Amino acid sequence: MSEQENDGQIAVALAELASKIQMLLDKQEELAENITKIKEAVYDPDRGLYARLKDLEMRLVAVEAWKGNNAKLLWIIITVLVAGVASSLWQLVF
Repeated sequence: MSEQENDGQIAVALAELASKIQMLLDKQEELAENITKIKEAVYDPDRGLYARLKDLEMRLVAVEAWKGNNAKLLWIIITVLVAGVASSLWQLVF
């Protein structure tokens, strides 16, 4: 092989290497942008994942409180009905 062919192959290899390095840098920038978008989606105080989880937790607490209050009310109603039926039966028997 002549020195010119060897120099030509080295130049081609360096050009390919430079192209691949540039592509790698472009992909790295794209990855950095995507990571920034993910951080915004997770940590945004108004619309992020943590904000939505906090909102869901507050709703869950409200639903649990409502359920507890309704259960108490239901037990009171059932107790009153059972007492009314028992009182009616007691008056019929005696």
